[in-house]
Amino acid sequence: MMQSGPINRRSFVKAAGIGFLASLAPRSLMALERADAVYASGIRTANGSFAIATVTERGEIIDQVALPARAHGMAFSAATGKTVAFARRPGTYAMIFDPRDKGEPIVISSRDDRHFYGHGAFSPDGRILYASENDFDGNRGMVGLYDATDRFTRIGEYETYGIGPHDMTVSDDGRLLIVANGGIETHPDFGRTKLNLGAMQPSLALIDAATGALIEKHVLPAEWSQLSTRHVDLDGEGRIWFACQYEGRRKDLPPLIGHFAKGEDLSFVALPEETTRRLANYVGAIAVNRSEGLVGITSPKGGASVTIDARTGKVLAEIAVPEAAGIAPAREGFAVSSYDGDFLSRRSDVAWDQHIVRVSQRVRA
Repeated sequence: MMQSGPINRRSFVKAAGIGFLASLAPRSLMALERADAVYASGIRTANGSFAIATVTERGEIIDQVALPARAHGMAFSAATGKTVAFARRPGTYAMIFDPRDKGEPIVISSRDDRHFYGHGAFSPDGRILYASENDFDGNRGMVGLYDATDRFTRIGEYETYGIGPHDMTVSDDGRLLIVANGGIETHPDFGRTKLNLGAMQPSLALIDAATGALIEKHVLPAEWSQLSTRHVDLDGEGRIWFACQYEGRRKDLPPLIGHFAKGEDLSFVALPEETTRRLANYVGAIAVNRSEGLVGITSPKGGASVTIDARTGKVLAEIAVPEAAGIAPAREGFAVSSYDGDFLSRRSDVAWDQHIVRVSQRVRA
């Protein structure tokens, strides 16, 4: 039976090969030998440069790949072992590499009239890379399609049926693209300025991956029109979990996470009031631990990570994490990083960036 899960040390070493292992410093090799899982995340190094680091669940950095500029989100293909780092909005590059070897990365650029929104996903077979993009002159969200079998040549695009698409993912069967349209208008002439906070239209869209046709669009209720839908993840049953960032009044207590499935209305999770206040109206990242039925979220503004029971919506744990950044499923619970350099229990002389990807591949079980 084929399963996807955290790549263990034996599988990573087998996939990497002798050349990669020989390139590692003794300390990094020792860390890899002790690792149960391997992750990747963007970092800012001590000298101010940017890179992607591969890291163990103990926070031990194994290797680094230099970046041309700051990255944001990443995607990993279990089918091919490729990882992609997307530039932070309104960046125009994406870099594709294999974390198990020292091969030259592939760097691609968005179209001149587009920029990346920091996220994307591979098709299950690894043949297509989907990227959230901005048609900034047309003020519409797009999904760019890139051929992973031909050095990631751009082969087309679909509308996202909204504006300000941020995170996106692909259903396990590859048929659906799931896009969080944050509803915020931006233009590279104005940097990261949000241009329409009084007229936002956040939504979540389900798009046919084969044709680009809209299957479903879920617009947030009018009272929460300033609740920007930002990040998404899937649980083992195909249910879509989404996390939001609120652009309204600080004193408001909006619902910050929710879920839905194809054919269903949106359902918000009623977090305790003290939890909502602790999150400071801002969820920076969300992850699902499928094996344990858990949903994890982080808030850099609130300095916290929160673990939720996916079945009941009950808060199981709240942990203070100053400058909380990325989150990804671990063997038990979640791996959490911070802008301050913490990755779980270890501090490094780097600033971890907003997202973590679990570097996993299909292994026999």
